[in-house]
Amino acid sequence: MSLLVCLFGISKMAGADGDDSLYPIAVLIDELRNEDVQLRLNSIKKLSTIALALGVERTRTELLPFLTDTIYDEDEVLLALAEQLGNFTMLVGGPEYVHCLLPPLESLATVEETVVRDKAVESLRKISQEHSPVDLEVHFEPLVKRLASGDWFTSRTSACGLFSVFMYDDMHFRTLCSDDTPMVRRAAASKLGEFAKVLELDYVKSDIISLFTALASDEQDSVRLLAVEACVSIATLLPQEDLETLVMPTLRQAAEDKSWRVRYMVADKFSELQKAVGPEITKNDLVPAFQNLLKDCEAEVRAAAANKVKEFCENLPEDNREQIIMTHILPCVKELVSDTNQHVKSALASVIMGLSTILGKDNTIEHLLPLFLAQLKDECPEVRLNIISNLDCVNEVIGIRQLSQSLLPAIVELAEDAKWRVRLAIIEYMPLLAGQLGVEFFDEKLNTLCMAWLIDHVYAIREAATCNLMKLVEKFGAEWAQNTIVPKVLGMANDPNYLHRMTTLFCINALSEACGQDITTKQMLPVVLKMSNDQVANVRFNVAKSLQKIGPVLDSKYVVFVIAKLDVFYLQ
Repeated sequence: MSLLVCLFGISKMAGADGDDSLYPIAVLIDELRNEDVQLRLNSIKKLSTIALALGVERTRTELLPFLTDTIYDEDEVLLALAEQLGNFTMLVGGPEYVHCLLPPLESLATVEETVVRDKAVESLRKISQEHSPVDLEVHFEPLVKRLASGDWFTSRTSACGLFSVFMYDDMHFRTLCSDDTPMVRRAAASKLGEFAKVLELDYVKSDIISLFTALASDEQDSVRLLAVEACVSIATLLPQEDLETLVMPTLRQAAEDKSWRVRYMVADKFSELQKAVGPEITKNDLVPAFQNLLKDCEAEVRAAAANKVKEFCENLPEDNREQIIMTHILPCVKELVSDTNQHVKSALASVIMGLSTILGKDNTIEHLLPLFLAQLKDECPEVRLNIISNLDCVNEVIGIRQLSQSLLPAIVELAEDAKWRVRLAIIEYMPLLAGQLGVEFFDEKLNTLCMAWLIDHVYAIREAATCNLMKLVEKFGAEWAQNTIVPKVLGMANDPNYLHRMTTLFCINALSEACGQDITTKQMLPVVLKMSNDQVANVRFNVAKSLQKIGPVLDSKYVVFVIAKLDVFYLQ
């Protein structure tokens, strides 16, 4: 009798006794065969409920075979199934019976969709930890062997992720590394480092290094770039004296590979490679390689290398770190500041400020500040943002006064730029800048600038300036706002230009909640009520909107008065 029929029979018997608790379980099983994908997906996500209701024995003997038979389904359903089965150990009776989960997961590890296979392998690795050594040998090892020798590449790619689970004969893994299908070799290359970690060191030297060298020389660049990842893991396993002969020839080759994708991977993993090979090899080999990557003909490679500048410099040997940076790295950095690609400049701007803490005050003032100034004036907004967002690094080294003399004039110049989009960009950075400079310095240097934006002739600037004030109040507090911002904003209520009077209302709307009930009630409300008699209808209209906005913030005894005022507006 099928599982579905059994469950419906149980549900009917339960219903006859007045207990229909099993009926929903039968419905869920029925949904597994429904044509609606969403129904099947919802049912799969409730598998644990079904298994609990059935009990461990019927889950093993009926539910799991049923699921194995329904493997051919939509990818979304299969993905959910692969994830669920990884948490089924206790639902099939514990570690003693966990091998019962292998058949459906083995089937899932052979499907065409990559994300499903990856999730199945993840679940297989998870439940492998629940297997006893005997069960691993009896049940798990044959599964890996079947996958590794499967006819379809899908099973062979899945097998690559399972060799590191236990000490298994590497002959099958060696075969996968030289498989005719590039997808399999890619999978093997991506798992090579992981596999090496579970092997004896002598075995790594004698066998894994040859596999690594072969994959790093593969005809497909997609395989070679994944071998770079394996290089990091293998280098951490080898003693220092073996690195030069076993790893460095392949790494040098990868750093100069004809494919930019391989060079990109080297640049992306450069900090990890640097830590793995140690300071001596870094000084002799990696410094020249890093220079070449910073000068690479492909922008993607330069961007990846530029993003690692700070980490690379931090990890240099302390005894000659400054000399290496000033002689070899800084000239390349100066060229990248004016790179033709904005992604390269942006990547550099996100880390270049960190060099100031490494090089010290004198070098920062002499060599780095001119670069910061150039980037602050860059046409790319992201470059400017990355510089401004890291000003605190420079502030710690050279002090706020030096910073104000060098960089703030450039910021002020941008804040008054003729192009309104440039001014807008600086406004968006202002709260971040204010937080790094502190309230006293902000009041001294930038407060006037922020207030000037409120009367800009471009509406987008006035709107952004209003939001800027709200963020500043949230950062510096209501007391600061009461003494510094609110009087100036309320003073604009008497401005002859009705647009500036409108801005007053917009500011009150934005500031009321941040400033709190007391300031809103005692200082802002009287000004709003006074503006209700404004000669410009649009101003009066916005007064009504402001009263509605600040109403929830006001002292309760004033709310009735505000409502009455709104009624007057309505009658008008």
